[in-house]
Order: sequence, then structure tokens, then C-alpha cells
Amino acid sequence: MIRAFHVTKRYGSITALRDVNLQIRPGEFVFLTGASGAGKTTLLRLLYRAELPTSGQLLVDGRNIASLKRREVPPFRRRIGLVFQDARLIEDRSALENVAFVGRVLGQSRSEAGGRAAELLKLTGLEYRANLYPTQLSAGEQQRVGLSRALMSAPVLLLADEPTGNLDPNTAIDMLRIFRAINRRGTTVVLATHDPDMIAALGRRTLLIEHGRLRSLDRQQAAAG
Repeated sequence: MIRAFHVTKRYGSITALRDVNLQIRPGEFVFLTGASGAGKTTLLRLLYRAELPTSGQLLVDGRNIASLKRREVPPFRRRIGLVFQDARLIEDRSALENVAFVGRVLGQSRSEAGGRAAELLKLTGLEYRANLYPTQLSAGEQQRVGLSRALMSAPVLLLADEPTGNLDPNTAIDMLRIFRAINRRGTTVVLATHDPDMIAALGRRTLLIEHGRLRSLDRQQAAAG
């Protein structure tokens, strides 16, 4: 699913990622951790081609992201779901409308998009909150709407950047259970977090970024933080 060969990313004189080598198999669940500013977000941005490597080669879903033509970028990104710390919902649309909006952008009919959105809200436990607006939802509920929205295109890869950073511990664990359920359906998940408790709760492969360099942690190291 993901293969990186000696990937480096620089912003002027600042090196955000340095000689990163990485392989993530289809269907894998991987945590990405490290201090703020270590390079986690930069790596995620490379994976969905918001950025390009300064040097090295990065393959995502079998495609070399640097060689994608401009017209190929939108269909490439439709195969990738994105979840951020801020749910970024449309304030004047209900939870259902926020999710269905993505389906309409993808060319689905109103009924098809609405039906798919309802299914995903049920998956994330929000079927009874579907008609509420973002201001009527808790932070955890807003994040679940954002996750439902990210799944509208049936992505093969789900990237999450600190998706539980604004949530209390119990709500964060509930979100993690949903990510695990999505992964069990076959979606590859890469979840960036600085929370060792979340990593310990699942015990999956963990990658640590320190000063732009990437290394693997065993489960005991990851749980110790």
C-alpha cells in the first residue's frame, strides 16, 4: 500500500523528513507517533500528495506520487480518506448533509448519497444524531461525522492526523474502536498520535519520527511512550 525509499522533505533550510524508508502492507493498521514538529503531519501530507518529496521515491496505492499528472491527482485522492484533529464540518448543514455532500461531489445521486451517508453514520454510532447540526454535537460526535465523511469514497487508505487530540480519554477510546472496525473491513489505516495510552490500547505496529527520522518501535517501547 505504501512504500518509501530514502524520502527527504525540505522547506528551505529546514529538513522536515530525512531519508525515510517505509513499507506498510494493504490492510495494516499503523500508528505514527513523535513529538510536535517531528514530521508526522509532513509525512501524512506527502501520502495524500499535498506535498511532494524533495528527494527519494514514494509509492502510494501502487502510484509514484511525484509522477502523477495534474488530472490524475483528484481520482488518486478519492481513494484516500482524511481525518483531522478539527472535524471541519459545514456549520449550516446537518450531520447527514455534511457526510452526503461528499457523495454529491463524487457524482452520486441525492438518494444514493443520502443512503450511503446514513449507513456510515450508523457505522460510527450516530444514526440518531443525523439531523443535528455541528453546534448541537459534542466534540466526539463531530469527529465521528468527520470520519463518516472520510469514508464516503470507500477509501483503500485512511489517514488520521491526531483525530482524538481534542477528545477526553473515554471518547478517544471509542473513536479508536471505530478505526479498528474500519480496519477490519480491509481499509489500511495510518493514525498519527502522541498519546501512548491509545497506542497501548491497540498494540499495533508503531512508527516513531524523531527530528525527521523514522524508526519502528516494538509494542513495549510504544506503550512506555
